[in-house]
Amino acid sequence: MTNIPSVNLSDFLSDDPKRKQKFVNEIGSAYEEIGFVALNHHFLDEKLAEELYSQVKAFFELSEETKKRYEREDLGGQRGYVSFGKEHAKGKKEGDLKEFWHFGQEPAQDANLTEDYPDNIHIEELPQFNEVGMQAYKMLEKTGIYVLRALALYVGLDEFYFDHWASNGNSILRPIHYPPIKTEPKGAVRAGAHGDINLITLLMGASAGGLQVKRKDGEWIDAIPKQDELVINVGDMLERHTNNKLKSTIHRVTNPPKDEWDKPRYSIPFFLHPRSEMPLDCLEECTSEDNPKQYEDITAGEFLTQRLIEIGLIKK
Repeated sequence: MTNIPSVNLSDFLSDDPKRKQKFVNEIGSAYEEIGFVALNHHFLDEKLAEELYSQVKAFFELSEETKKRYEREDLGGQRGYVSFGKEHAKGKKEGDLKEFWHFGQEPAQDANLTEDYPDNIHIEELPQFNEVGMQAYKMLEKTGIYVLRALALYVGLDEFYFDHWASNGNSILRPIHYPPIKTEPKGAVRAGAHGDINLITLLMGASAGGLQVKRKDGEWIDAIPKQDELVINVGDMLERHTNNKLKSTIHRVTNPPKDEWDKPRYSIPFFLHPRSEMPLDCLEECTSEDNPKQYEDITAGEFLTQRLIEIGLIKK
């Protein structure tokens, strides 16, 4: 395998049971093997994606002084701006060569949440920024819920098992800017090798290459989706919940060749998180004598807090 598999969401959405099962089998086996797929025929249209990238570039072109007005360290980086080099991969000291923004959930009035999410932060200089960002957020969330429905069927659960947990969940849309590299990075990379924290991640096409995925044999391969595809990978929460049946694959964003250091890179991942009270206990459907329970019981909220401390966004 030299690139990640490509799957078509319209197969799952069709009225043909064979096409629907084909999608379930394809995405499930891909997540057992490499933990990544490229998904086409999703709900995020090209026009909205272009509008979001335009707004994101305009924000990151604002002055450092202006951007820092929107940085809220008391929120552990969960809303607003996070400045350059602040986040690092788990177990790594060097900060990643990036700055980013966080949009969070704006729950429905009937969500019946047991927690209060922080409010999103609005940018005075860009009146359309939040509206466009949250439109994209909702389309990516909708796409992610359908992917989770397919995975629920794959592991032997009711199709709608994840719907309650993922709808109005603690998900994050993260526009990232990797600025031009001006000096030798000294061990730092644009994003160090890591697994994602959440259930699944949906990544909008980046403005430049660099995303690499680690295969089972330790070989790094480039993840190169087509222009209309989303890259979707399993996160640590889903790996834990399925007792390692579905793989949270290590991935990274490498630095470009030196002759391309002057080029910035933008990417926009959507981290689909469940409600914080969701139990991540190993599913009975994924445990057996050959694969006994691998993890202690924990909630999604407890796990998230642990990991935010490990990557430097929450200070002990």
